Amino acid sequence: MKQLVTIIIFCISCTVYGQKKIHVFVALCDNVHQGIVPVSKALGNGQNPRTNLYWGALYGVKTHFKRSKDWEFVKTIPSNNPKILERIVFKHKTTNTYLLADAYDGKYIKQTTIDFLKASSGEGTEQININNKKLNFGGSSDLLAYVGHDGLMEFNLDIQLQPKNTKKRDAIMLACISKDYFKPYLEKTGANPLVWSTGLMSPEAYTLKWALDGWILNESDAEIRERAAKAYHTYQKCGMRGARRLLVTGY
Repeated sequence: MKQLVTIIIFCISCTVYGQKKIHVFVALCDNVHQGIVPVSKALGNGQNPRTNLYWGALYGVKTHFKRSKDWEFVKTIPSNNPKILERIVFKHKTTNTYLLADAYDGKYIKQTTIDFLKASSGEGTEQININNKKLNFGGSSDLLAYVGHDGLMEFNLDIQLQPKNTKKRDAIMLACISKDYFKPYLEKTGANPLVWSTGLMSPEAYTLKWALDGWILNESDAEIRERAAKAYHTYQKCGMRGARRLLVTGY
């Protein structure tokens, strides 16, 4: 009996220890409220996640991850935040990794950016109940990701940022020229810039997915960045040299 209890405790400890949490902040593409080159009406409707370029379209976060053989769609969660139009959870099929993705109304891109940066500093915990498990996202996540237009091209943020604890947090910023625009803020959060961009880009979900493949395997930052570059080249046909110049890691 004592041996059985020991085995059970060991298994539980392994499960908790191996658990990873990812929180993805998606600013829905919005022709009206964002300074972007307009796309089609359906793709650029920032109030309709179902057809939006960065969410419900073929390479949007929701659709791309639901179609992936590596991720299992868990459920849609009602959001108490009116700025978040849809909230969904995925679980990686072969590891104890959970992903929470939030689709923000496109007109609230500034708030999306603020929430991402605050979470990157460790601020704010979003507790989600999944199959009788309580999982903490937000500032308690291991990796934070921003997907969408780089609103920092149009506005500055007057927010106080500082690390809330010593927990290591990685950050991915898939937006145009995100290294230049996010750097002054991200430095204050203490988060590690795992992947961000040096030029104009399409922040579709394949880049995020391939980067996460390496992150889940505990690959080095350089290896994860290489995966992101390969993904971008594979879908955009831009050449590996160009993809490596575009997607970089570290400060």
